[in-house]
Amino acid sequence: MSKPTPARYRTTNWSSYSAALRKRGSLLVWPDKETAWHAPHEGRSGRPPVFSNAAIQFCLSIKVLFKLPLRQIEP
Repeated sequence: MSKPTPARYRTTNWSSYSAALRKRGSLLVWPDKETAWHAPHEGRSGRPPVFSNAAIQFCLSIKVLFKLPLRQIEP
C-alpha cells in the first residue's frame, strides 16, 4: 500500500491573500529590558531549563489574555 501524496495548496489570488493577512492584525509587546529571559544555570545534573520562570509566566499570561493557542506565543 503506497502513501497518499500530500495536497499542495497554491495561492492564486495574491491580492485577497495579502488583504486577509493584513486583516488578521498583529500585536507587538515590549517587555521590560531587565527581565531575565534565559534561566540561570542551577548547577544540577541534567538538562538545564532554557527560559526563566518570569518568561514562562509572561508568555502564559499573554496566552490567557488574548485566548491564543500555545504555539502562537512561542518566542
